[in-house]
Amino acid sequence: MHTHMTSNMTIRIDSELKKEAEELFADLGMNLTTAINVFFRQSIRRQRLPFEVRRFNDETLAAIEEGRRIARDPGVPSYGTMEELIKALNE
Repeated sequence: MHTHMTSNMTIRIDSELKKEAEELFADLGMNLTTAINVFFRQSIRRQRLPFEVRRFNDETLAAIEEGRRIARDPGVPSYGTMEELIKALNE
């Protein structure tokens, strides 16, 4: 049986990003450490990032930020079903 030595790593990450990532990975059945190890292993196996990296233009970045702002605004109405949305649009 092989035993592997481990190393600690310290990184700086936006607190909200970390929280969202922890929630996502918990839903996938793993913790942040496991997810990072998966990322590293896939990167090494593929010899590249395991996903496509795109650079968004300023207009797209502004639209993304606007969507995030709207999603956080408690004054913006939300609808649980398509029927609720259609009813609200017809009022």
